Amino acid sequence: MKFILGSGSPRRKELLSHLGITPDAILPPDIDEEPKKGELPRPYCARLAREKAAAVAAGPDDLVLCADTTVALGRRILGKPRDAGEAAAFLTALGGRRHQVITAIALRRGDRLWTRESVSAVKMKRLSDMELNAYLQGGEWQGKAGAYAIQGAAGAFIPWISGSFTGIVGLPLAETAALLADAGWPVWRQA
Repeated sequence: MKFILGSGSPRRKELLSHLGITPDAILPPDIDEEPKKGELPRPYCARLAREKAAAVAAGPDDLVLCADTTVALGRRILGKPRDAGEAAAFLTALGGRRHQVITAIALRRGDRLWTRESVSAVKMKRLSDMELNAYLQGGEWQGKAGAYAIQGAAGAFIPWISGSFTGIVGLPLAETAALLADAGWPVWRQA
């Protein structure tokens, strides 16, 4: 049995290492991440995690772990910004407001699928023009849902969270450990 991480995220690989897990393979799936018309953030995120898990080629006994992280401002999905202008719009919209960070995880072995979701509330302060421009110039927003990474420089913009810090980063460890235990993977014997 192999453990396959269906994600190219270095953060997810690092978070897995906190559970003592080193993937045997890293195989990021290539799926369409466009939300469907009228799709709400939480079902969208859960769908993507399931679709990613289904898209990874694996043997019948291999474990495939996939996740998706989505930033939601009300019913609005703030995905990965296409450019600095969209990143600026996201960060401005988030400023001074609470939003949700949803991370859905899917674990597959053969035809079996286990899923969980982590939903955290996050408040971002209003950014000054200087803060916003400096953050955009740093490029950290690229490839990040909602245009920010709490574990990086944007952590200075987050005065309050309620929920899972690791879920906000991209892989909720409590939920991941529970899924692995449900699937019979010996998490704590490896740690």
